[in-house]
Amino acid sequence: MEARSVKVLLRRVFERAEAVFDVGFGRRDNPITNLGALGWFFYWICAASGVYLYIFFDTGIVDAYASVEYMTNEQWYAAGIMRSLHRYTSDALVVVAVIHLLREYSLDRFRGKLFFAWLTGVPLLAFIYICGISGYWLVWDKLAQYIAVSTSEWLDALPVFSEPIANNFFNSTTLGGRFFTLMVFIHIFVPLFMLLLMWVHVQRHAAARVNPTRNLMIGTGLATLLLSIVYPATSQGPADLDVVPVTVGLDWYYLALYPLLEVIPGGWLWVIVAGGALLLMLLPWMPPQAPRPAAIVSLENCNGCGRCVDDCPYSAIRLAPRSDGKSFETEAVVNDGLCVSCGICAGACPTATPFRRAKPIEPGIQLPNHDISELRDEVLQLGQQLTGNQRLMVFACRQTAAVPATDTETAVVSLPCVGMLPPPFIDFVLSRGIADGVMIAGCAEGDCYYRFGGDWTRERLARRRDPYLRRRVPSDRLAESWLPAGSEARAQAAVAEFRRSLPTVDGSEDD
Repeated sequence: MEARSVKVLLRRVFERAEAVFDVGFGRRDNPITNLGALGWFFYWICAASGVYLYIFFDTGIVDAYASVEYMTNEQWYAAGIMRSLHRYTSDALVVVAVIHLLREYSLDRFRGKLFFAWLTGVPLLAFIYICGISGYWLVWDKLAQYIAVSTSEWLDALPVFSEPIANNFFNSTTLGGRFFTLMVFIHIFVPLFMLLLMWVHVQRHAAARVNPTRNLMIGTGLATLLLSIVYPATSQGPADLDVVPVTVGLDWYYLALYPLLEVIPGGWLWVIVAGGALLLMLLPWMPPQAPRPAAIVSLENCNGCGRCVDDCPYSAIRLAPRSDGKSFETEAVVNDGLCVSCGICAGACPTATPFRRAKPIEPGIQLPNHDISELRDEVLQLGQQLTGNQRLMVFACRQTAAVPATDTETAVVSLPCVGMLPPPFIDFVLSRGIADGVMIAGCAEGDCYYRFGGDWTRERLARRRDPYLRRRVPSDRLAESWLPAGSEARAQAAVAEFRRSLPTVDGSEDD
């Protein structure tokens, strides 16, 4: 099956899953759209519970297992619950990280200039597994013994060690307490380094969301706590290197590869794992994405207000000292390597207005391949083709559910993101009588393809974010539709409902 087919299939799966979770949780609290933030949430719970457990943990061949058993049985009401929380949130971290990676892949949110988050996110999976597997070693039960022996034999397949590591686990006399000191160091140092990489992972995202919604935090936290109480994590008997464990219960979230060591030579398994990791890292360029032109600044019309800087979701715009000698202090500067051509900056620019007559329309910032002058021409051209007394003009995001113009009373203007639409265009369409109603159709709430395009648009329309929608725009002639991709039937129904609700009295107002 080719990559495109896999991507389409995954996208449909996620669309169906999101629809189901929407019913149970609501759009804002949908776990599927909060995967990245949930990963941070589980990390912090895992880290906090780990610090608590470290207080009671003793290193040593006998002491390690005994201290864990004390926490599990004698102090079950505190340290025991903490151990279970530590276990289940680490499992949950694996689950949300993998699903998050698959979803971003299905939505194509890692291609081209968006490669950075993907390139820093894939290694995070490796660190999650290192943290989890080293944590299992510390318990030093039969499962830990199986993991230790299997891992050391797998590491010995690499030609980097002067002596086989597996010799340390030959029998009970060959293993010393320094082993647990090393494991504790790894289990503490790796999560700290992982936290640094998590911080780097979100650096190219302005106002990165690292916390899920409050309701989702409370619900997820209580559910995990209840699971820890009802089904506490337990050990599988003390390790004994003089006896080979016959059966062990595996945590398949972390240990799925280990049974493969029984049938695949360690060296070949390293080749498979390394090849798979390399393939994942190269996905943003397989095949290369067509170049997207970055936004351009017209200093003639830029006063350095900074609205585009505040609204850019990818920190691709900054303010710099004025370079053209004008009286303004600053000017907008675009970083071509970070700009993803969403156009949200054009929607934020106060000079992006279609009402100009004296000179050509050229706002302070816009996309070169979708400029505001062309947008105005398209609006006027489509408006001339509309007929009837309930004419609708839909400004639709290319990433959301398609709204096809199936009749002469509906015109659809396609935008990279609805955040690109300057609010004066809505006033222009209605006050000039180009259409009888305007609908804004964007991505589902809380899940904008370009992160904040939907949020900023809703705030502009509600007159809470500059540039504001003029108060003279009649609210009964403006509608909003925020739907995920694949919701074409719902989008058509929203258009039909809006048309039925339009006032029957015709009226227009000029500027």
